[in-house]
Amino acid sequence: MALRRITMQDIADACGLSRNTVSKIFNGRGTVPDVTRRMVLEKAQELGYRQLAEEVPAAKPELRSQSVALFTSHMPTDYHFGTFFLPAFAGQLSRAGYTLMMYQLSPEEVSQGRLPDNFALEQTAAILGIELFNRAYAEMLCGLGLPTIFVDAYSGASTALLQYDLISMENIASTIALTEHVIAEGARKIGFVGDVDHCNSFHERWIGFYTALDRAGIPLDPRMCVLDRDGPQYSDPAWLIGRLREMPEAPDALICANDFLAVHLMMALKQLGVSVPDQVMVAGFDGTPQSAVLEPSLTTVQIPSADIGRIAANTLLDRIANPRSPYHATYVKTTPIWRDSTGKKPVGPAE
Repeated sequence: MALRRITMQDIADACGLSRNTVSKIFNGRGTVPDVTRRMVLEKAQELGYRQLAEEVPAAKPELRSQSVALFTSHMPTDYHFGTFFLPAFAGQLSRAGYTLMMYQLSPEEVSQGRLPDNFALEQTAAILGIELFNRAYAEMLCGLGLPTIFVDAYSGASTALLQYDLISMENIASTIALTEHVIAEGARKIGFVGDVDHCNSFHERWIGFYTALDRAGIPLDPRMCVLDRDGPQYSDPAWLIGRLREMPEAPDALICANDFLAVHLMMALKQLGVSVPDQVMVAGFDGTPQSAVLEPSLTTVQIPSADIGRIAANTLLDRIANPRSPYHATYVKTTPIWRDSTGKKPVGPAE
């Protein structure tokens, strides 16, 4: 029986690429990153692609791409862990000889799946996605054939089949600890604040929240939560006051998806004349500098942002050097920081 002839589609499937990308390499049309070209040629030789010698044009000498592209929908602000992540990430890349090129995507580019006009694929060694929570756009970037890493990702990414490396702060265990603490302080009417489908980290914090309720035998009551789609309304005290007044009764505690939400929620509670923590306990997540100077100071979860930056850079550099190694997800431990907004501080990690 004759052996089945190996096709370009076979090679594309084995490399996790589109047939169009493989075709570009074998027919000498278009631009393909050198790392992708080498991977395809190695796989073709391994599979015994018979037309290799005839169909693959001789590769022109190419300079090594020395830039890493950062794609984001929102540049990090003072309330975002990326403020400390990016310097550590860029510094680690610089020591390895790479520069970081930043591309802030417009809503139109994201919705249409378009790359920025000034993005040069052939000059890019790898891609970093941060604050980029659109699944279709993320999958488009992965299809470019470059080493790719996401810091956090779209909601549910942690349960998807990875076509990239993922690095994230640990979310579930710390949110369980926050929720269990307010329960220990007597809270029974407990709500969550934030869009649980905004991103993977918010979704996992929601999982931690209702896991703690379930362990305590407390039913989850969505009426005690503010789960509207993420948007500027969360920073509007009047809107938050309206959502609080819609609740069937006053909550004992509110667990917020991040510090930004917690800060604005506390402002709204203050305008309502509600005392934190005497009447309502509040907790955030991210460990922003602002959380320590609020009155009362905000219980939160400290993210080791700079450490995550260095780990992400090392992961990406390893991916560049070993493009065919298995993809993996890395979670970095976070630490609850107990402050005045949740009342009595438990015995545990100190600030």
